[in-house]
Amino acid sequence: MYPYVFSLHVLAATIWTGGHLVLALAVLPRALRARSPQALLQFEQSYEHVGMAALAVQVATGLWMALQLVPDWGQWFSPDTGMERAVSLKLALLGLTALVAAHARTRVIPRLSAETLPLMAWHVAAVTLLGVGFVLAGVTFRYGGIGG
Repeated sequence: MYPYVFSLHVLAATIWTGGHLVLALAVLPRALRARSPQALLQFEQSYEHVGMAALAVQVATGLWMALQLVPDWGQWFSPDTGMERAVSLKLALLGLTALVAAHARTRVIPRLSAETLPLMAWHVAAVTLLGVGFVLAGVTFRYGGIGG
C-alpha cells in the first residue's frame, strides 16, 4: 500500500510545487511588469481547484505515511530521530503555508490592485519557497530523515 500512497503524494507535490513555480517564475513577473493583477487572478482561478485538491491529497497521504514511519505521533512534536525531525519539518512547513495562504486569501486577494501587487508577490514567493522546502524535506526521508 505504501508505494501507491507515496506515488499519489509525489504526484500531488508535483502539481502543487510545479504550479507555484510557474506562478512565481512566469506569471508573476509579467503581472508585475504590466502592473496588472489580472494575470494573477486568471491563473488563480484556473489553478486553484487543481492546486487545492493536490494540497489536500498531499496532507492526507503525508499524514498516513508519517504514521507508518513514525507511529507515535507524539514524537512528531518532540523529535529525536532523523525521521521524526523530517516529519516535524514537514508539519512546520505545512503550518507556515497555511498561515501565508490564509493571509493572502483573506487580506490580500480581496483587495488586489496594482498598488497591492508587490505584497501579493511576497506571498507568492513565500508559498513557492515553502513548496520547494516541502520537496527538499521529502527527499530527506530517502536518507533516514534530517541528521539521520
